[in-house]
Amino acid sequence: MRFDPSRWTAVQPGSDAAVYLPSTPDTVLWGRLPCGADEPVLTVDSGDVVTVDALSHEGLLPDQGQDPLAFFAREGVPAELVLEDAVRIAAECTRDEADGPHVVTGPIAVRGAQPGDLLRIDVLGLEPRVPYGVVSNRHGRGALPGEYPEGAEPVSVFAAVDERDGALVGVLPRAAGSDAVVRFPLAPFLGIMGVAAAGDERPHSVPPGAHGGNIDVNLLVTGTALLLPVQVPDALAYVGDPHFAQGDGEVALTAMEASLRATLRFSVVPRSAALEEYGVVTGPLVVTPEYLVPTGLSEDLDEAVQHCVRAAIELLHARFGMDRANALAYLSAATDFDISQVVDLVKGVHARIRIADFDA
Repeated sequence: MRFDPSRWTAVQPGSDAAVYLPSTPDTVLWGRLPCGADEPVLTVDSGDVVTVDALSHEGLLPDQGQDPLAFFAREGVPAELVLEDAVRIAAECTRDEADGPHVVTGPIAVRGAQPGDLLRIDVLGLEPRVPYGVVSNRHGRGALPGEYPEGAEPVSVFAAVDERDGALVGVLPRAAGSDAVVRFPLAPFLGIMGVAAAGDERPHSVPPGAHGGNIDVNLLVTGTALLLPVQVPDALAYVGDPHFAQGDGEVALTAMEASLRATLRFSVVPRSAALEEYGVVTGPLVVTPEYLVPTGLSEDLDEAVQHCVRAAIELLHARFGMDRANALAYLSAATDFDISQVVDLVKGVHARIRIADFDA
C-alpha cells in the first residue's frame, strides 16, 4: 500500500473560531479524566459553541517510541503532515504507566450546570486533521487476549485516507507489506465525551461510566448529540479519543484512531426538563435524527445489556408514556441492541429506538 502525502495538508493548531480550545500541555490530561477538584481550562455559557482540537494518542505512546515524527516517518508521512501538538504533547507531557493511553482535552466549565441536570453536547462538525490513522492491538487487550497479537510485540496497522466517489475512505493493507488493500467508509466521531466525576480522584481514561468518558459509540457523528448526567457544578466537560471509523465492538482494541477538530455546542438541560423529556438518566444517552440511544455499561456484557434495557424502558415510559410491560414488548419487537465496544474493561451496549415509530 502506497501513501501519497502530496495530495494532503494537515490541520495544525490555530483557528479563527470565536471560541477555540487547542490541545496543549496546559489543556490536556494524558491517561486520566477530569474530576470535581480540577480547574477548568475554559468557561462558557449554556448554548455556546466551542471548537476543540482532539488529539489521537497513536504515535505518542511509549511502545511506539513516543516520537510521532519518527513513528509516522516509517509509514512515509512527511514532517509537515505530523501534528505539531502531537509532537509537543509527546515531548512535554508525562503519563504514568498505569494510566490510560488517551489524550483528553479539557475540562470545560459550563456555567450553571448542577448535579441533577443533564449536559447536552451537540456535535456540529468533525474535521479530519490528518490523512491517516492507526489501528492497534496490544497484549492482554482486545476481544481475543492471549490469541492476538500473534507475535511478541504490539501491532499498529497504518491506515491511509483516500477518496472514492467523492467521499473519504480508509485504506488498510490486506497483508503486511502488500499492495492489495481493503477500503471502508469513514464516519468520524469522538470516542471520549464526558463530564467530570465527583470527588478529587481523576478516573482512568479507559473504562466508561455514568460520567461518559470512553464510551466509543460510533453513532456520535456530526449532527448528533450526547446527554450526560452532571456530576459536579459547571459539569467540567472534556473530549478525546478521536476516530475516523470504528465498527461496533472495536474488537482489536482500537479502531481507526486519528485526530479531529470538533465543533461542539454545550447546553444545560435543567433537571425538570430532563425528567419530563428523558426520565431518570443515569448514564450516557445519545440522540440522533433517527434514534434515541440509551446505553448500558458493565464489566459483564450480560449485565451491560440488562442496564441498557432498563434505561430504554425508563426512556420510553417518560418520553412517550408507555407502560413498562408494553415498552419491553416494543423493545423486543423493534429495537436493535448493539455492542458499542468490548475492549475498554467496562463493556458497552447501546439501543437504537426509532423516533419515527412514535410520530403519531
